[in-house]
Amino acid sequence: MTAVLYDIPGPKARARNATLGVVGTAVVLAVLAFVVYRLIVTGQFDPRLWEWITYVNIQYILLGALGNTLAAFAVAAVLSLAFGAVFAAGRLSDHAWISRPSTVVVELFRGVPLLVLIFILYFGVSRGLGIDIPAYWAVVLGLMLYNGSVLAEVFRAGVRALPKGQAEAAYALGMRKTQVMTNVLLPQALRSMLPTILSQLVVVLKDTALGYIILYPELLYQARFLGSQGQLGAPILQVAMVVAVMYIAMCLILSGLSKLLEKRLRKSPKAVGIDAVEAEEEKLLA
Repeated sequence: MTAVLYDIPGPKARARNATLGVVGTAVVLAVLAFVVYRLIVTGQFDPRLWEWITYVNIQYILLGALGNTLAAFAVAAVLSLAFGAVFAAGRLSDHAWISRPSTVVVELFRGVPLLVLIFILYFGVSRGLGIDIPAYWAVVLGLMLYNGSVLAEVFRAGVRALPKGQAEAAYALGMRKTQVMTNVLLPQALRSMLPTILSQLVVVLKDTALGYIILYPELLYQARFLGSQGQLGAPILQVAMVVAVMYIAMCLILSGLSKLLEKRLRKSPKAVGIDAVEAEEEKLLA
């Protein structure tokens, strides 16, 4: 199938691609080496600037901020997936009175910047409607509305990308639309959508950092606080490095969970049946 889609690179193209890969890697390593060199020259690795991390109270502060970040991410991720599934189903509905309002909601919240949503929820709703929304829920609801709208479009596009013949065959067998969606379309679409869903969940995790603007005590808020402490030597860069490593570790954990989920999906009976059908189609096209 790959040969049908594009020409296989020849010897010259493979050599050119290998050369570009080596040159690109060398450039990246050179930039990293220069950055590390400048950090060493400017004394950013001096022990006095890293002494703050040995204090137990500061470690508790960072762990508490990590817990707040994960708490906001976990709830926002679940709500975003639910929001996306509901409004994707609404957009796929055959009834205009369902699909059109769903489209308006998705396009509205997808077009508004997340920071503006958080400001509206935290400041606008409390002053305009008299409803006091805590910083935690302002962050969570803002993440849900924005990322849920993006996921709704991901779900809708994933289902629409499948061949129409599969749905038509299922309808011919007497299946209802719900059965067609859950038994035929979603198992196939989910596998193709999984990388995009993971990428959006990573965005949810990183966007929790916007909570520091409304004084939600997550990682960035505490990093800014610790980095501005003169008695610690104002180690803003050092604290930022530690927080960055924590975010990278969380993203790697998400990636690992995604790979485990993908393996389980491939071993499921539905996935095995789908793979068999795809194999037959490839044989016919070969």
